Parts: sequence; structure tokens; C-alpha cells
Amino acid sequence: MAIVAKSLKYTKHGEPQDVLELVEQKIESPQAKQVLVKILAAPINPADINTIQGKYPVKPKFPAVAGNEFVGEVICVGDEVKSVETGQHVVPLATGLGTWTTHAVYQEDQVMAVSKNVGLAEAATITVNPCTAYRMLKDFVQLKPGDTVIQNGANSAVGQAVHQLCRAWGINSIGIVRNRPEIEELKQMLQCLGATAILTEEEIRTSDIFKTGKLKRPKLAFNCVGGKSATEVSRHLDNSGVMVTYGGMSREPVTVATGPLIFKDIAFRGFWMTRWSKENYDTPERKQMFKDLCDLMEQGKFVAPVHEMVPLDKFKDAAAAALSFKGFTGKKFILDMSK
Repeated sequence: MAIVAKSLKYTKHGEPQDVLELVEQKIESPQAKQVLVKILAAPINPADINTIQGKYPVKPKFPAVAGNEFVGEVICVGDEVKSVETGQHVVPLATGLGTWTTHAVYQEDQVMAVSKNVGLAEAATITVNPCTAYRMLKDFVQLKPGDTVIQNGANSAVGQAVHQLCRAWGINSIGIVRNRPEIEELKQMLQCLGATAILTEEEIRTSDIFKTGKLKRPKLAFNCVGGKSATEVSRHLDNSGVMVTYGGMSREPVTVATGPLIFKDIAFRGFWMTRWSKENYDTPERKQMFKDLCDLMEQGKFVAPVHEMVPLDKFKDAAAAALSFKGFTGKKFILDMSK
């Protein structure tokens, strides 16, 4: 069986709308431990854009198919495949597979089956943002119900995932966002996802939310902004609290406030999901993480970030929008190849 796939390829680094080309290529039948997958949906993540631009630590070999996440349906399998079956939905276990394509052949151990009861948008975006939120909540501080976490960039895809996981696990989630005309609408949306409170960067400087004892001081903080925002968030950490930096949207360094560093003995750590996934490729911890996330998704307790589905042939518009979109939720664009 031969299938002609349409793939978004690039042969040099640059802006996505300039270097990506929609090309056709023949896909041969899977052999041995290979699986042929029809890609149903694949998101456009900031890391995907940065990879195409040549600004990300992961450097593909050219010619390269863009994209890192997907959900797909198994069309057929090689005669030695045991872990997935024809008709199942799968998501990637490996990184850098090249997912902005209608069809692809992957090794059996590069994909993982997920229930068809998990929505396409949720499944397509499960391996980066929800996993980042999950690991940061699990791996740095031993949290228990009633504890508090605080984060800037609280309307990002990771931020939305943090709020939902905190609600599921009984943890108070305080989010910091930039002020904007639609701030009340944004606050309401994030609180519906599970945020305990949403404050602007100006409000957090004068808030008494922790001083009054309304909530415990945070044991854990997440930073994806850097600069003054990170410094302000770190001031609210409890004794021996930990700030985890996983992004730097302001492109400004993380500056440590001397007082909290000395007198509270706070710690600063970094986290990169790609590194964790490579180091824990086939571990029980990784399998349990995916099970927990899929269970919440099937129960309707975890939804995909605010998103827009875009046809593959509109990729230039989607890539340009992903680069320029400044909406209050940081909307994610997902390439839709399900039809």
C-alpha cells in the first residue's frame, strides 16, 4: 500500500511563512516494528516556530518536516508490532518526529495509544504543555491539598494546564497576568479553569492575599516571563520555596531579590520538558503521567487550551498568526488534517 502524504518541509532556517513548503511524498507500507499513521491534528507551538527559525536547542537534519506534537490514527502496522493496533489513536512519545504532515511512518516505540474518548485538541496538545505543568507540580516540591502555587504568564497554555491540575488535586493556584482591556473576562475564564485568584502585575505588588492568611504563602512558583515579573513573583514565596523557570517571554534575565534569597532561603531551578522526556523515555513515572492526564481529559476535568483549528493548506496564515497573535489567552493554532 502506498499513500501520498502532504508535508510541510523546510531546507533552511528562517521565518515559517518564508521557508515552509507544502510538498507531496510517497509513504511506503510499514515494515517490522513500524506503524503508518494518518495525522489528525498537530499544534503550532512556540518551540516549533523557534526550531524553524534556528533559535531552539533542537537542530533538525534538512530537509525536515516541521512540528513536534500530534494525534493520529493508526492505518496499518508492521508484522512485528505488538503495542498498538490498526484504528487506534496515538500520540508521540519521541520528540522531533516531524508532525506537520498528513501521513507518516514511525517506529512502534515512538508512539503511544490513547483513548478515542480523549478529544482531538486535547490529545494533539498533551505531550508538551500539560506534561510540563504536571512535572513542575510533581518534581520540585512535595505539595499537598491546601498548599499554594503562584505563576506568571498564567494565561499561557502551560498556565491553563497548571490551573486545571491544581483544581483536580486540591491545590490553590494564583495566577499573574499583564493588565489589558479585557482583564475581567480573562480573570473569569481562568477561574473557570480552576485558578483560585488571578491578579495583574500591578495588583500582586499591593495584594494582601497572603499577609492576611486568606491563603498559605506559595511553596512553589512558575516563571515563563523573566525580568521584573519573575522577581516580583519570587518575593511571595514561603520559606524554602522554589521558583521554576521554564520560559523567558520578556527575554530578560531572572533577577533574584537579595532579601528573600537570604532570609527565606528560596531556590531557583530550571525545567525543559524535552530533556525530561528523553531522560525518562520508558519509565513508570512517564506512563503514570500520561494515564493521569488522559483520565482527567476523559472525565472532562482537563480541556485543551483556547485554540483554533486551521486547515493544513492555510499553514502560512496560521504560522503568521502564531507569531503575531496577542490575544488575552495566547490562543494556540492547531493544524486540522482530520478530514
